[in-house]
Formats: sequence, structure tokens, C-alpha cells
Amino acid sequence: MSDIADILENDILLASPELLATLLKDHTTSKDDDVHNIFWATSDYEHLGTGYGYYDPILPELITGENGQVIMPRILKHKATQSARVRDMAEVFTPAWVCNAQNNLIDEAWFGRKDVFNTEYTSEDGTHGWTTNPDKITFPEGKTWKDYVRDTRLEITCGEAPYIASRYDATTGAVIPLGERIGLLDRKLRVVSENTDTSGRWLKAAQEAYKSTYAYEWQGDNLLIARESMLCSFIEYYRAKFGKNPLLRSIKYIAYVISWNVWQMDGLKCVVPGSCKDNVHTEETLFGETKEVVTPCEGCRTNDLFKHNGTYCLIRDWRTKDPQTGSKSRKIKFIDLLNKCQ
Repeated sequence: MSDIADILENDILLASPELLATLLKDHTTSKDDDVHNIFWATSDYEHLGTGYGYYDPILPELITGENGQVIMPRILKHKATQSARVRDMAEVFTPAWVCNAQNNLIDEAWFGRKDVFNTEYTSEDGTHGWTTNPDKITFPEGKTWKDYVRDTRLEITCGEAPYIASRYDATTGAVIPLGERIGLLDRKLRVVSENTDTSGRWLKAAQEAYKSTYAYEWQGDNLLIARESMLCSFIEYYRAKFGKNPLLRSIKYIAYVISWNVWQMDGLKCVVPGSCKDNVHTEETLFGETKEVVTPCEGCRTNDLFKHNGTYCLIRDWRTKDPQTGSKSRKIKFIDLLNKCQ
């Protein structure tokens, strides 16, 4: 796969059609053999014709072959499209130095000290940046590198997930070298590489890193880019550590984890975007006539997060066994996590 900001779907398809299928899957709306993909959830592609409508699923043939350049990072999109998405969807992409500063605050709280992974700076000309700590990361008393790798992280309305996998600056498109990356997942994978010496141990720890990193996004193109970027990061960190690519079966498993942990959702409702609906039924009047009665979604009407009639999104809890199936992990509704916080 490409080492540049724009990951090509044709490259993924060439590596494995199954891999691309996994990255396109939506687990909330899929059931057993009835597989559904994430959908566009934007009108930006409707001019391309059949299959590119707002509610159409993103199918492999729509984004590969001659259509291999349909999906691209925001920085490569037409300026008018960028402006429209800011206006219509409040889509704002954050400079890498801001992502770094905010991620540093998370780590400052976790480690109990500042400047763990890097030190921020502002140049005389006003340019912001960071200097990476070249030393092996040390951990505070009572905490280990495994605790850090397993600590849960969530990026809300993630866009192309610049807070998680900082392969490039989302506002400029400038590629960030592997050793300088600042994403939440980048930091976990750095720690994994610093504390493992064999491929097996690295892979096991990296899987834990991915299983503890979550994100959600409304628009399907952004969501796919986020998933792709996280998958490509896995390959890049493994290659940097061992001088070769991981086996395809390892790549496929990470893609499977990503497809669960990075999902399509309306963050204000915790449902699949656009899945709430009005209920329509007929009633008979005193004079024997019938009339249609429209009842709006209760959650939408009252702004009650727990009363929507749309499809509440599913995620996977990788550390809790399913008591019904005996599986080592279980599916849960994301809304249920918020319910526990009430």
C-alpha cells in the first residue's frame, strides 16, 4: 500500500478483495450472511451517477478500477467541495500540531508528567511544531507499557482520524515521518515496538492497541479513509520494526478489528445516520373517514438520546465474553455505554 497521504483503494483490492470488503463493512446493519456496507451519507458524489446517492452503500466497484480516485483526503478535494462540507456538515479538520497538543494533555494526565512523547514549540515566525523524545518511553510507578497500550481511547466525529493515526497533516497533506507521528494509535504502536522483540509478541500487543482505540464518523468517505489510514499504519510500524510486511492474515485481522471499532454513526443520536423516521398510521374519524396520522421519532421530537427509533449503533467489547455464544468478545450498543454513565 502507498506511503503517501492518499491511500489507493486499487492497491487494497490488489492485495486482497476480502480486505477491501472488510474495510467497507457496517456491522450494525449487517446480520449473518446479510452483509451491508457503510454508505456515502453525503451528496458530494451524486453527480457521478447511479450508486453514488446519499443513502447508497459504498461498493468496491464504485471506488476501484477507473473509479480508483473517487475517494481522496479532504486536502485533495476541490475547494468548493471543502467549503460546502464545512457549511453543511460543520466539517473542520485540525492541524497536526493542535492534535499533538491535545493528545499530549491526555498523556500528561495518564503519565503524571509533561512532554512524554514530544515537546511542543512555536518558532519566531509563528510556526507550531514538536520535537520528538528520542528516548524509550518510561512509565510511572504502578503502571506498565501494557496498561498504556490497553487504555481505551475514543475520537468522536473523527473525520479522517488525524487524532488517531497521523500519517499526514489533514490541513496541508504533508506526510509525517513514522518517527514523528503523534496520533493516539501512533503512540501506542511506538510503545509496542519499544517493548517487544519478536513478531508474535509485537502482533499480540498491536492487536490490543487496536482493540482499545475507537472512533466514529458520519460521512462514509471520511470513515473509509480513517479505516484505511489505521490499517496502513499497522503495516508501516510492523515494517519499520521487522523490515518486512506482516502476513496477509495478520493484516486481515487488524482490518476486522478496525471495521468494528471505527463505525458510522450520528454522534448526536448514537444511531446510523438518517435512520430515525416518522411513524405513519391511519385512524378512522367519527364520520367513518380515514386520515393519516404522523408521529415523529420521540427521541428527535424531545431531543432524548435514549428514545430514538433509528438503528442504534453496535460496537464490540473485546474483553468481555458473550454469555450466550461463549465468544471471547461481545457486541454491545454504544448507547448502552452512555446509559451506564447516567
